[in-house]
Amino acid sequence: MSSTIDSLPPNLAKIVQRFQRASEPKRRYEQLIWYGQRLKEFPEADKVPENKVSGCVSQVHVTATLEDGKVIFQGDSDSQLTKGLVGLLVEGLNGLTPSEIVQLTPDFIQETGLNVSLTPSRANGFYNIFKTMQKKALECQLIANG
Repeated sequence: MSSTIDSLPPNLAKIVQRFQRASEPKRRYEQLIWYGQRLKEFPEADKVPENKVSGCVSQVHVTATLEDGKVIFQGDSDSQLTKGLVGLLVEGLNGLTPSEIVQLTPDFIQETGLNVSLTPSRANGFYNIFKTMQKKALECQLIANG
């Protein structure tokens, strides 16, 4: 199991380990909500269709910018738990290069144990948020390579 963690970027590995220590689903939810609360205020101006994550039951928006070759994400959701998923991903992926982000697989969600606590639609939403963030990272890279 740890082989997956070892291959993860340091921030994401830390998050996975934090969730592994929270053995009860209630603790995992509290942890998730905490990640949502840590998100920076998301600008209303960025709540536009091109930043909306499709395939999510809740409203989810994500932006990505490139700073010194590293991707910086911002995100928001109108659902507390989904916002937590966004927060987890923002925290886990911020500061990575576009190619590091694109190479990641969403398997680490199994390592957190969250997949057993999430409803199928939330698990699907998590996957869509992750995929959208990868797409945005790729766009950042393409713009940078212009």
